[in-house]
Formats: sequence, C-alpha cells, structure tokens
Amino acid sequence: MVVAGGKVDEFEPHPVKEQLPGVDFCVSSSPPWPEAIMLGFQHYIVVLGTIVTISTILVSFMGGGNVEKAEMIQTLLFVSAINTLLQTLFGTRLPVVMGASYAFLIPATTIAFSSRMTIFLDPHQRFKQSVRAMQGALIVASFVQIIIGFFGFWRIFARYLSPLSVTPLVTVTGLGFFVIGFPKLAGCVEIGLPALLILVILSQYIPQSLKARGFDRFALVVSIGIAWAFAEILTAAGAYNKRSQKTQLSCRTDRSGLISAAPWIRVPYPFQWGRPSFNAGDVFAVIAASLVAIIESTGAFIAASRFGSATPIPPSVLSRGVGWLGIGTLVDGFFGTVTGSTASVENAGFLGLTRVGSRKVIQIAAVFMFFFSILGKFGAVLASIPLPIFAAIYCVLFAYVASSGLGFLQFCNLNSFRTMFILGFSLFMAFSVPQYFNEYEYEYPWLPGHGPLHTHSTAFNNIVQVIFSSPATVAIIVAYFLDSTLSRGHSSTRRDSGRHWWEKFRNFNQDTRSDEFYSLPWNLNRFFPSH
Repeated sequence: MVVAGGKVDEFEPHPVKEQLPGVDFCVSSSPPWPEAIMLGFQHYIVVLGTIVTISTILVSFMGGGNVEKAEMIQTLLFVSAINTLLQTLFGTRLPVVMGASYAFLIPATTIAFSSRMTIFLDPHQRFKQSVRAMQGALIVASFVQIIIGFFGFWRIFARYLSPLSVTPLVTVTGLGFFVIGFPKLAGCVEIGLPALLILVILSQYIPQSLKARGFDRFALVVSIGIAWAFAEILTAAGAYNKRSQKTQLSCRTDRSGLISAAPWIRVPYPFQWGRPSFNAGDVFAVIAASLVAIIESTGAFIAASRFGSATPIPPSVLSRGVGWLGIGTLVDGFFGTVTGSTASVENAGFLGLTRVGSRKVIQIAAVFMFFFSILGKFGAVLASIPLPIFAAIYCVLFAYVASSGLGFLQFCNLNSFRTMFILGFSLFMAFSVPQYFNEYEYEYPWLPGHGPLHTHSTAFNNIVQVIFSSPATVAIIVAYFLDSTLSRGHSSTRRDSGRHWWEKFRNFNQDTRSDEFYSLPWNLNRFFPSH
C-alpha cells in the first residue's frame, strides 16, 4: 500500500519469494573448503543417528548381536554414501543425503518374526536368513520405484501439485517424526534436554547477541560434543550404576557394544549375507513401504530445494529423482541392508539451521560416510553417542522442515474457506489416521500383528499398516485429492491454491534458473532427459 508522499505503508504484506532469501550458499555455490569440510562432517553425524537407531532396532529383532549391528551400520553408511552421490550427481541434483528409511520397519520386523524364521535356532543364522529375505523384497520393490520415476509417472503426479497441496506434505514430513524427537530425548532427560537447550542457544541466541554471522553453522557439533562429554562424566561417576537396564542403555556411553565389536577395516560388498530369497508377501509389503519412501522423499526434496534457495522443482526433475531413488533401493538390496533408502528429512532441516544449501557440502558428507564405513573402529566411536542426544538435535532439525512447508502458504489465499478446509482437514487427518493405526501398539509401533487390521492375509495387513501409519502419506492423499476435485470449476480455485505462481516451473526449460540448479552434468540429459 502506498500512502501520501509516495512512502510505503509499514503494514504492507511481505512479498512472495519464489526462492528463499537469506541463504548464504545456494545449491550451486559452495563455502570455503575448511568450512565445507566441517559442514559435511556435521551432515554425516546427523544421518548417523538414524542409521544407528534403525540398525539397533532391526538387527536385534532379527537375532543379530553387536557384531552384526556394527557390520550393518557400516553397510548402511557405505550404501548411503553411494546413493547420496548418485542423487546429487544424477538425480534431483539437490543437497539431499540419502539415508535409511523408517518406512520399511514394519515389513522388516514382519520378516524377522515370521514363522519361517523361527526354525533357525542359531541367532546368527536367523539374522542372515532374515536379511536375505529383506534383500529379495528390496530388489523387486526397487523396480517399482524405477518405473514410477524414469517412465514419468511421478512427473504426471507432480504436475498437479500446488502450493496448497505441498504445504501439508512438507509440513507433516517434518512433524510426522515427532515420536523420535522429545519422547526419545526423555529416555535420558539429563543429557537430552541440555543438548537441546545448548543447540537452541548456540544456533539462535548467541549469533544474534554477538552479531557473528556463520557461528550457528557449527552449533550442532559443539552441542553434541558438550552433551556427550557430560554423558561420559555421568557414566564414569557411576550415576547410572543402580538404574534400570532401559535407562542404562539410553544414558550410558559404554553400553552400545559397537567399539569392541566393530572391525578395524571392513569393506561392505554385494550379497555379503548370501543369496537373496524371495517371498510374495514380503515383496508386496516392501513395495508399499517403497511408495511411502517416495512420498516422504518428495517432501524432503521440496524442503531441500527451498533451503538451497532453488526454484520450485520441475515435475520432470522430481520424477528423475524418484527414479534414482529406485536405483538406490536396488543398491540396498544388493548390499543387504535391513531397510530401504529415503531422502533424509533431518539433513534437509540441517540445511535450514546452517543456511548452507550447497550440493558440494553434501558430497563431502558422502566422503565421510565412505571413510567411517570402511574404518569401523573410528566410525563406531561416533556411533556410540547416546541416542537421546541425537533425539535432541532432531527436535530442531525436523522443526525446520515443518516450517519450510508452512512457508508455501505465502502463495495461497488464506482468506479462502476452500483453502482453510483443505489445509486444516489434511493436517488433522495426517495425525489422526496414523494415531488410529498405532494406538493398538505400545513401545514399538512397527511390530507386526498389533494394528487394527487382523485379516487372514498378513501381507494385506502390513500394506495397509505401512501406508496409513505414515503421516506424510495420509497428508498428501487427502490434500491432493481435495485440491484436485473440490470446486475445480470455480474461477478463483487456481489462484487460491497458488498454481499460477508455479506455472512457469511446470516445464524444465521455461525458466533459466531451473537449468542452473537442476541440469545434469556432462551433458547427460540425452540419457536422463529433464524435459
């Protein structure tokens, strides 16, 4: 609004920004080498927490011990490094880390507790047979992702996305992981809560008071170091000697068993657990999990593009990223991981914390993954960080992803009742429906046989449980359907949903900035076209 004298009214709304302002280094730029190396190391630490958590859960369910857990962590790190490089070089080209996915927990635990695995009395043998079964299912499921991505099916889906339907997807992609935030932090509140408070102070308050631009980029590693040192002091002082076994596992720094079990040098290799086995029920459940991984990865891709100050992702590039996600899942199947791959949500949040969305930093993080996956003893030291400390940093990183989703509301008409209904209803159902599917279970919501469905088909039960236990999946199903069908013929619908803002990004070559951020290197468009 312009008032008398040509001055701008101080209450004028903030202008819409197609690219996020305030980012220090965008996708195609890079900080100085020392800073980039330090940031890459922090990205490695962030993804390590998820890998350790998933390995700890599934390996123990499958009958493995500390040796198998250490080997699985090394394998997941090695494969994550490969998939991260593939995605940043040939996929979306966004600064995303490809890590382990929680979406595959239900089919993996179903395999571990299946009757055909109970015949193996030797725990190590049962572990190997369980991993082989998961290998076979991942290999088959990967081809579904490859077809959806490279054959353009996800491009067709993405062309009808709008800022209104993307808002619940990205927001819930961050908020949907609240169960591994403060609830896990509270497992050892005396070290988890200080870690959270230190991270907030160092990343938000100190830079503002000292006016030290860039200080917050290293707040994460400093916070983890202080909290970890405090945990070491409490452990050495005997503070947990008389506590429960569960508390000791969460709080003590000497109970992971990884340092002694990890080999000095070990290079993971394909089919290291033996020849994969195939079971139809396992395959269908893992295919359902792979679809959930596509949706959650899409939310992380969009958040990463925002934090990298890139333009909205063209549908063809998003579909290309899904195709390479499928290749990553195929690599998972070859190497024998206990879970599939997904774009790491927590690492996308770390881009927002540091305001550095550089692709090169993520590739440096992949180098750290390679290094610590091969040199097992060194990697095991960092992997023994208590999980409540990781949960503390996730409280901040997931929040950044959720806030990036809410940022897309700037493109929408929030005074429209249609907009308010679609937004509110999709967000509410995204938490309400998974809660219904999980309320039958207690500490481990991914254990088989505890969901609301008890049909005679375990595979069908798992498929429904996997899909509707994912808040992001429920959010996009509801928001996408309503945005595509509700008042579709009304003249204001397109503008209320914000579709007109993204019109020029529907095709790859309509905006020159798309070529800057998403174009493939070495003229590879002839093999993987973006158009």
